[in-house]
Amino acid sequence: MKVTTLHVLRSAKECLSMKKTAAFFDVDGTISREGLIGEMFRKMIKYELIDVTKWHEEVKPAFSQWNRRIGDYDNYLMKMVDIYSDTVKDSEAFLIEHIARKVIEQNGERVYTYSRERIKWHQEQGHLVIAISGSPVELVREMARKYGMDDYKGTVYEVGSNGIYNGIIVPMWDSESKRSAVLEMAQKHELDLSESYAYGDTTGDFSMMKLVGRPFAVNPTKELIGRILQDPELKQTISVIVERKDVTYKIGVESLEIVD
Repeated sequence: MKVTTLHVLRSAKECLSMKKTAAFFDVDGTISREGLIGEMFRKMIKYELIDVTKWHEEVKPAFSQWNRRIGDYDNYLMKMVDIYSDTVKDSEAFLIEHIARKVIEQNGERVYTYSRERIKWHQEQGHLVIAISGSPVELVREMARKYGMDDYKGTVYEVGSNGIYNGIIVPMWDSESKRSAVLEMAQKHELDLSESYAYGDTTGDFSMMKLVGRPFAVNPTKELIGRILQDPELKQTISVIVERKDVTYKIGVESLEIVD
């Protein structure tokens, strides 16, 4: 049988049509109204895994500054991450997994209405729904289970053969790690990224948005808006969604202006 250019193009088109569509969701601040690691941190204080003085002396000042909008959220977040990392090292994995389950049981419903409805919509369309989050994978796994997601990636705190955390961390909170995770998921699930969606709220999600054909910035930070406005290509494809009180609205990118 003679193979023609038409045959090759038809085969390529058929292969592409077999690829799946996915929706990638950041969790903290995109699905969940509050950072899950903050809830995890408070639970670990309650279980006396973290000394309460660490909250008052190291984390609370950063939280207070952010809460009054005179400080950086990332600074507050990294304070908690540093203490969390030190705490889980040499801890038993089953205990951290138990705390993660309790956090989601008690806080898993505190989500943005828009994101919850979008997850449901994607599932109704037959799209894969995948969580990509900088939170500990134990939390991300429980959140993925709660909302019936198809796959997930979170920050991995490695567990040794003895069931104890060994201090090795594979982060997922930065943009480059999330980019690698999306590409890995695309290969694993045979995804068509040009037809896929990504939802995020910070610059850590910027790379996810750049990789897909249908990006959404949900309640974006000032830093993320700045990156979007500086990217002509992303400005053409992204939707900016804001949910406040009982209303959700879409803002045109061209009308966005950061007011200092």
